[in-house]
Amino acid sequence: MKLPLPRTRRTQRRTAQALMAACVLALLPATWLFVEVGDRVRDAADVPRTDVAVVFGAGLWDGEPSPYLAHRLDAAADMYRAGRIRAVLVTGDNSREEYDEPDAMRAYLTRHGVPGRAVVSDYAGFDTWDSCVRARKVFGVHRAVLVSQRFHIRRAVALCEAAGVSSYGVGVDEPHDVTWYAGGAREVFAAGKAALDAVVRPDPHFLGPREHGIAKALR
Repeated sequence: MKLPLPRTRRTQRRTAQALMAACVLALLPATWLFVEVGDRVRDAADVPRTDVAVVFGAGLWDGEPSPYLAHRLDAAADMYRAGRIRAVLVTGDNSREEYDEPDAMRAYLTRHGVPGRAVVSDYAGFDTWDSCVRARKVFGVHRAVLVSQRFHIRRAVALCEAAGVSSYGVGVDEPHDVTWYAGGAREVFAAGKAALDAVVRPDPHFLGPREHGIAKALR
C-alpha cells in the first residue's frame, strides 16, 4: 500500500509542477515567434531588395539616438547606399514635445548620407504593433525590410506580417552586455503581448489620416 506524501512534500511537489507549467506557458509565445518568422531574419547584405526599410525607435540620449538606435540607423544607411532600399520609414515616440525620436532619427540618417527626401517620419510609433499597423494603414507600406536588434527583430517581423506588411528582418548585432541581456529577457514577456496583438489586432493608440510620404519618396 502506497503511503500518502506528507503535506509539506505534497505542497512542494504541486508548487514545482505549477512553476513548470508557468514556464512552459511563458515560453509558448516565444516559440510561436521562432516558428512564425522562420528564415525571414537575414543579414543586411542578404536581405531581398525592397523599396522601404522600417527602423524602430530605441530611445534618445540627450536628444540624440541611443547607441542601439544609432546602430539600427547605420544598418539602414548602409542598405540605402548599397541600393537595397529606396526609402526609410523611421517610427518612434513623439508623445511629448521635448522628446522626438523620429526627427532625431531623420537627422542622423541625413548626416550619414541618406537624402532627406528618402526619409519619412512616423511620429506615433509608440510600440512595435502600432508602428506595424501605421506602416500599413497610414503610410501604405505593403512590403518592407525591418531593422532592429536581433533580440527584437523576430517579434517585429511577426507583428508586421500580422498587420499586413510582408516583411524580412535585419537583426543588428550588439555586444552581449547588460543591455543586451535585459532586452532579451524583456522579449520573453513581450512575446505574450505580441501573440495577443496578432490574434486580436487592436487599433493603434493613434491612427490618423493617410499620409503619402512614402509614395512621394519612391517617385
